Amino acid sequence: MPQFHAADGTRLHYTDEGTGTPILCLAGLTRTGRDFDYVAPHLAGVRLIRMDYRGRGQSDWADPATYTIPQEGQDALALLDHLGLEQAAILGTSRGGLIAMGLAATVKDRLLGVALNDIGPVIADAGLDAIKGYLGRRPAFRTLDEAISQRGAVMAGFANVPDTRWAQEVMLHYRAAPDGLDITYDPKLRDAVLNAEAQPVPDLWPFFDALEGLPTALIRGANSDLLSPETAAEMFRRRPDMIFADVPDRGHVPFLDEPAALDALRQWIAQL
Repeated sequence: MPQFHAADGTRLHYTDEGTGTPILCLAGLTRTGRDFDYVAPHLAGVRLIRMDYRGRGQSDWADPATYTIPQEGQDALALLDHLGLEQAAILGTSRGGLIAMGLAATVKDRLLGVALNDIGPVIADAGLDAIKGYLGRRPAFRTLDEAISQRGAVMAGFANVPDTRWAQEVMLHYRAAPDGLDITYDPKLRDAVLNAEAQPVPDLWPFFDALEGLPTALIRGANSDLLSPETAAEMFRRRPDMIFADVPDRGHVPFLDEPAALDALRQWIAQL
């Protein structure tokens, strides 16, 4: 199992597949590198590197005080150093996109480009409240079959998703336990996020503006409750050269194998 150790000794899991332009895939808040299983077969000529954040997936749980965007950004750089890569592009879903913007503002020379999946400098309250509703809590469903049957109903903004995809999602991100279902991350991530929310919120527009000069793409779920149309429009106004896709029938976040998402990613890769 590929792994490396962060500066504080935390063991972090990663995968490294393919050859070509290195793209580091950074998942959403509670998710893992498996989020990119759907898009991976469609991206040719790239080296796809995926990392499980500390406290998630197959990586070690750590001090919850280290479950922060700056620390996860440092972990991402440590992985690039471990692989001997001076530069890589980042495909960042939600939290992963925030990490990417942070790296652009601090170590821009390490980046070849950034693709943002349903994230921007302004996070809508409705989407944030939805995340806080489940964050760090075990699902109410008692079995994987029950979770699969109800997945479409609980995923706001999604339509025309086959049952097979919901089954894949449930199998990737829950695990069966003797007394029900369990999450695949440290429940104390909730405390870390709520503690961070209690602090003054920085203006993230300068972090987005730091992407200037880098090939940039934005993929948005057309029904997203986290990235508003107004924020996406302002991002495009500031970066009219940015590749943009509004993926129909998707909320937060697109799976990335939708035709509109794939078209945007392929254009972006061609610019790297």
